[in-house]
Amino acid sequence: MTLILLLLLLLAVMLYLGVPVAVSLFLSASAILLALDIPLVVAAQRMSAGVNVFTLMAIPLFILAGELMTQAGIARRLVNLSESTLGSAPGGLGQVTILSSMLFGAVSGSALASASAMGSAIGPEMRKRGFDADYTVNVSTTASITGLLIPPSHNMIIYATAAGTGISIGDLFLGGVVPGILTGLALMVVAAIVAIRRGYPRGTFPGLRPLIRAAITATPGILTAVIILVGILAGIFTPTESAAIACAYTLLIGILVYRDLDLNGLRAAFMNSARTTIMVMFIIATASLFGWVLAVLQAPTQLAELLAPAMASPLLTLILIAVMLLVLGTFMDMAPLILITTPIFLPIATEVGMDPVQFGVMLMLALGIGLLTPPVGSVLFVGCAAQGIQIGQALKTIWPFYIALLVALLLVICVPGLSLWLPAAVG
Repeated sequence: MTLILLLLLLLAVMLYLGVPVAVSLFLSASAILLALDIPLVVAAQRMSAGVNVFTLMAIPLFILAGELMTQAGIARRLVNLSESTLGSAPGGLGQVTILSSMLFGAVSGSALASASAMGSAIGPEMRKRGFDADYTVNVSTTASITGLLIPPSHNMIIYATAAGTGISIGDLFLGGVVPGILTGLALMVVAAIVAIRRGYPRGTFPGLRPLIRAAITATPGILTAVIILVGILAGIFTPTESAAIACAYTLLIGILVYRDLDLNGLRAAFMNSARTTIMVMFIIATASLFGWVLAVLQAPTQLAELLAPAMASPLLTLILIAVMLLVLGTFMDMAPLILITTPIFLPIATEVGMDPVQFGVMLMLALGIGLLTPPVGSVLFVGCAAQGIQIGQALKTIWPFYIALLVALLLVICVPGLSLWLPAAVG
């Protein structure tokens, strides 16, 4: 227990000092290896083993697919469809932003990409129509979390890899659909209430013909998620192959159908995805080392003993796990936390009766809320930067949206059917 506390203390100090997450994970784990007289060559071996997983090949491909979708103009067409559908609802463009984020998250699988795309695509128009900058940030950032739940989500693939128990990625993808839609609806209700209280304008319904035209234009982009999900569930291709097919399909519609994807766009997509992939894979490697050190120190057993009094109540145990995930999410990025916390918390959750698919959905939503919470809060930082406001300004008014996300998280914990009904129905 002393070494576990020392490991966590070293990590916390380095993160507080601004040391990059991956470097902090590596240095703190290496210090404990030295304390245990374990050769440092083991660190290199565990990091190599952590990324030497065939399923993880899907991650750089899904990242590239998301970048290609952004460059191909898919986000703009999804916004047009959303505005034709919900532009006349209370909150106007706020509702449009949420629906667009749900649709774009479904095809990109990235909260960060969704927040960036929606902030740049809708943000200026919202400001022009009288919406405050903090409202724009709150809506676009919180709605981006739905992209972590609605398939495809590369974070679900990381979770399946970390779980190591043969969890079906198809079941995970399906398990996130209903909670993702529920989260989006909860945010829409809050966005409408806030918009009515602030007196924001609502748009006008453009008519059935423009709606049909917008739907037809956006359909090729939306089909990306459909092709991936149906292909995996039907056994036509693996998750890794589905990511490659998503890239090829996006290239085709971007060049031949939408004709917005040129050489400059291709270059930007490949460069951005390369940078993101390098960062993500390095974090996965160092997080794998950190998780292995925790296993050597028997951290899961120690935590189970600490939670033993609460485990008499399964619901209380799951709520405590969710609270710990929410707290951890404020200090560290999502990918390393998935790899570190899954081996620790998943056995405890399954022991009290939670299905691994339901736990995966809970994990995505809890850590996704962490992406909106300082001091890390990468999605919130991106949203604020896009609108040119300070983090503190957004935090003063974001709390109703936090409440909506927490209610959705509590429903995921208390109602297993939200995550398990669709996988069971598809069979």
